[in-house]
Amino acid sequence: MDFEEAVRSRRMVRNFDDTPVATEVVDRLLDLARRGPTAGHSQGVDFIVLEGSEQTARLWEIPRARDYWEARFPEVVAAPVLVIPIADQAAYLRRYSEPDKAAANRQEASAWPVPYWLTDTAMATMILLLAAVNAGLGAVFFSLPEPVEGALLQRLGVPDGLTPIGVVALGHVKDARPTGSATTRARRPFADVIHRGGW
Repeated sequence: MDFEEAVRSRRMVRNFDDTPVATEVVDRLLDLARRGPTAGHSQGVDFIVLEGSEQTARLWEIPRARDYWEARFPEVVAAPVLVIPIADQAAYLRRYSEPDKAAANRQEASAWPVPYWLTDTAMATMILLLAAVNAGLGAVFFSLPEPVEGALLQRLGVPDGLTPIGVVALGHVKDARPTGSATTRARRPFADVIHRGGW
């Protein structure tokens, strides 16, 4: 699949079957995702990968974790792979304390007008979503409600100071029909989005 086709066909898939995804396929997708840009080559992006129902249950067994999905799109819970992209703010602050970056004055989190640790983790996540399409898989990105996020981080042994930006569920598509808001809201026209030469 070429890049344009992957971008145009990418959708948030909410209907998975529970057929396993080969670990080598998951590794190939993650290898692409880890190649996303990071400010100063800080590389403060990590991924926690849960494969198979025994591991994915580490999320779904947390109280309130599956309530939303089971009420709306229960096949999301069937996805055989969950990837939790993690942003490491401290990696950026350390990197920007090094001699070649110190002049940027970004040694404190408050000095970053945009927190690039979140931006870079989001870009890596977008690569993962596109790589899934390219591999013939479906994917959906979703957030973690606060009580679920805290419980999951503890359950997975994530060190303090690291921030998950959400979860990507990956798997084989059970039903490719569009779901969610894309079925009720049109994409903004090109002319409304593009502002050449100024606003």
